[in-house]
Amino acid sequence: MRTFARIGPTVTKILRSFAALGAFFVAAIILAACGNSVPGNSVASIGGETIPRTEFARWLNIAASTSQPQGSERVAYSPPEFAACVANKKKTAPKPAKGQPSPTDAQFKTQCRQEFEGLREQVMQFLVLEKWVDGEADDQGVRISAAEADKDFEDAKKQSFPEEKDFQEFLKTSGMTLADAKFQVRFNTVYRKLREKAVEGAVEVTDKAVADFYNENKARFATPATRDLRVILTKTEAEADRAKQALSNGQSWSTVAKRFSIDQASKDQGGSLLGIAKGTQEKSFDDAIFGADRGVLTGPVQTQFGHYVFQVQKIVAAKQQTLKEAEPAIKQQLDATNKQKADDEFNEALRKKWKERTNCADAYVMAQCKNAPPPETNTAAPGGAQAPPQAPPAN
Repeated sequence: MRTFARIGPTVTKILRSFAALGAFFVAAIILAACGNSVPGNSVASIGGETIPRTEFARWLNIAASTSQPQGSERVAYSPPEFAACVANKKKTAPKPAKGQPSPTDAQFKTQCRQEFEGLREQVMQFLVLEKWVDGEADDQGVRISAAEADKDFEDAKKQSFPEEKDFQEFLKTSGMTLADAKFQVRFNTVYRKLREKAVEGAVEVTDKAVADFYNENKARFATPATRDLRVILTKTEAEADRAKQALSNGQSWSTVAKRFSIDQASKDQGGSLLGIAKGTQEKSFDDAIFGADRGVLTGPVQTQFGHYVFQVQKIVAAKQQTLKEAEPAIKQQLDATNKQKADDEFNEALRKKWKERTNCADAYVMAQCKNAPPPETNTAAPGGAQAPPQAPPAN
């Protein structure tokens, strides 16, 4: 299911707002473009296509609107001085704690600049990635019909906005047009279809791959031996001896546990501890448990926690799943791994291919531009941007 996205600074905020396409939606500063073979009226050139500065500015305004808490007015950043933003922060800032100084104009200006730079980055990434995806769809012959685009839009609209008035209010507060909303949904659909096509070519899971995985990970398909116990844990060996004698004399486990045991997990349950797996206890106690016969009162056994008196109530032997029993789970896991690898490889190839075709104006250069400085880190998603998360299912 596809949904609308608000351009904002974090994935959490976007998803909380109304199920986003992703946090890669980005924006850039409104400065004069220059150099790098980019027309003066554009922020970037991608494979012969340009992103006009007017389009960038419009999405920047949308980003600024939708990044604010619901019900609050849009912040006007007005770089480089950010006077309007500073004034807004001074007006809405909470009163400082007693004895603490109020933030200075310089501190507010720093906050405004950081917020603005985040929006700038988001809108630039969004617009560039849209060109990448659209160009790749053309290269691969991936198309969506007008009917499919309309259906996806209506599905997304109904999921995000059950009432028409809610959708109209969203358009009003975000500054989006109906065409903008359809643009976002179409982008998500095209990107999804490209990724689905890549995943369809994932490596098939063979019987040999399943057998190799099973043989290399047998322990993952084994269930350890377990014991159900009744226990009394005491601080001293003398107290353990008295507890054992009381049990031997016919007193109930419930009575003796409440009187002697310091193990809070079991004393109110008649000393019962269920499903103790081999290898999970201190060695001296573990050896005693799995060396004892069922129904035999055993102990005291000294541990770092105290002295145990116990009786095995139930014995469950270890079990190793056969290859045939484990095969469905292994196939499912390997298939998911292969598909994820195919998706990652597609995104990486998309990034490499289209970054080489992307030039950005000097004031808008980012990691996704061919003329960007060498990156400090590398990621699998297109250009380092987070891939659009799939919308959660409708309730």
